[in-house]
Amino acid sequence: MQQILAQVQQWAAEFDRLCERVSPRFARPEVRRRVVGFLRGLLGDVERKNGWQLAEHAGETTPDGMQRLLTTARWDPDGVRDDVRAYVVEHLGDAGGVLVVDETGFLKKGGKSAGVKRQYSGTAGRVENCQVGVFLAYASSRGRALVDRELYLPTEWAQDQERRAQAHVPAEVTFATKPTLAQRMLERGRCWRAGPVGDRRRGLRRRRPPACLAGGPRPVVCAGHQGHPAAVGGNQAGPRRGGCGRVGRPATRAGVAPLERR
Repeated sequence: MQQILAQVQQWAAEFDRLCERVSPRFARPEVRRRVVGFLRGLLGDVERKNGWQLAEHAGETTPDGMQRLLTTARWDPDGVRDDVRAYVVEHLGDAGGVLVVDETGFLKKGGKSAGVKRQYSGTAGRVENCQVGVFLAYASSRGRALVDRELYLPTEWAQDQERRAQAHVPAEVTFATKPTLAQRMLERGRCWRAGPVGDRRRGLRRRRPPACLAGGPRPVVCAGHQGHPAAVGGNQAGPRRGGCGRVGRPATRAGVAPLERR
C-alpha cells in the first residue's frame, strides 16, 4: 500500500513539474491556474469532458472560465506543443522510436465548429457530421505520446470567408489535404532539436535527440482506417493515396510493418 501511495505521489509531483514547465506559455496567472484545473479534469474521472463538468471538477460555479481558456484567453498553443514534444523526448526518447501518423473524427451536431461537415469519421466508422484532425505521435519501447496536431479544413470551409470569420479561422490557414498536414508535422518532428535529452544509461548521448527526431530517413508509421498500421519510409512525402493512412501493408512485428523506401 505504501508503495502504491508513493507512486501516486510521484505522479502528482511530475504533473506539477510539467504544468510549471508550460506555464510561461500562458499570459496571465489566472489562466495558468485554470490550465492546471482543466488538465486535471481531462486526466481524471470526469464522465463528459465538456466545459460544465470540467469547471465543476475544478471547483468553479460556471463554465465561463473554461470556455474562455479555449476561445479568447491569450496563450501560445504551438509553444505548448513544443514543450510537450521536448518532455516526451526526455522521458520516452529511444534510438528505435518511430513517429506515428493517424487521423480521427470528432462527432458534431451543429455546423459552426471550424471544419465541420459530413465526412468519413474513423471514430464512427462511417460518414458523419464531424471535424477531422490529423495527429502525430512518438512511440518507443519506453512509451508513447501525442506530439503534434493539425485540423483538417475542407475546401468549402477554406473558400467561405464569412464562415471562416465566424469560426475565427486564421487567415494563414488554407486548404491542405490530410497527407499534406501529416507531412508538415513530420517535417517539424524531423527537424526539431531538443538539446540535452538523456544519458548513456538510456541509450542516448547527451545533447543528441532521438534519431527519428533528428532528420534523415527514419521510420514513420501511418495508421490505417481498418486499424492496421502501415509504415512508410522516412524519405517519403507522406501517404501515397486516399486519406491519411490508407497505404502500405498490414502491420507485422510489434504492430509495425517493414519500412518501404523509395
